[in-house]
Amino acid sequence: MTTTVSNGNGTDVVSLLKKNKPPALKKLASWKDENEFDGTGNPKTPRTSTTPGHENCTFHHDLELDHKPPTREALLPDMTDSYKMLLSALGENPERQGLLKTPERAAKAMLFFTKGYDQTLKDVLNDAVFDEDHDEMVVVKDIEMFSMCEHHLVPFYGKVSIGYLPKNKILGLSKLARIVEMFSRRLQVQERLTKQIAVAVTQAIQPAGVAVVIEGVHMCMVMRGVQKINSKTVTSTMLGVFRDDSKTREEFLNLVQSK
Repeated sequence: MTTTVSNGNGTDVVSLLKKNKPPALKKLASWKDENEFDGTGNPKTPRTSTTPGHENCTFHHDLELDHKPPTREALLPDMTDSYKMLLSALGENPERQGLLKTPERAAKAMLFFTKGYDQTLKDVLNDAVFDEDHDEMVVVKDIEMFSMCEHHLVPFYGKVSIGYLPKNKILGLSKLARIVEMFSRRLQVQERLTKQIAVAVTQAIQPAGVAVVIEGVHMCMVMRGVQKINSKTVTSTMLGVFRDDSKTREEFLNLVQSK
């Protein structure tokens, strides 16, 4: 018995996949291949810049990844082949004129959308931490944010508001936006993104407290699933005095909500 799988346009998808099947993807060396993991998915013996053989490695990462390939651009050929395979699986012909360069463009776009993996907090701060005798609240609100949902690989976007109470150190204001950019340009969930930003500000200047609020629109809810186009997701992280002192927290929320 012969089975034909069609994409709804009369195209035999199986035949098209066989005809346009890209070359087999090479297995990329991964730091995961050489690590044992605990129950939470974290390596028991993560490699760091002090691990023998990695003293000069610039790709050890904070908070999420312990190690990465020498350059992310080295991934382009395999990512391009993967997008060719995806187009074929959809019933498309990746060799037709309009799609000839699409796999490479898509691969480069994905690298851009996730460029935050190439940055560390030290890179972002660039020594823009200043001694200052200021102990009043600092708030930067409505920082634009674009990220990729790690569950469906579709965008979510919105605005981030950050407040902190300094303790003899302040941060260059643009660095708050750069911290947002670093963490949002990774595969994310909004809840984790919110906490990562707050923790990063804490690590940078050790303030009395940090507060972060994100209001996001998720295309995985808008374009698929429940398709609720007006829904917004609000997440917050309160550290230090913003968690412990209701008046400080209320002052921050009032400033964030004011127009």
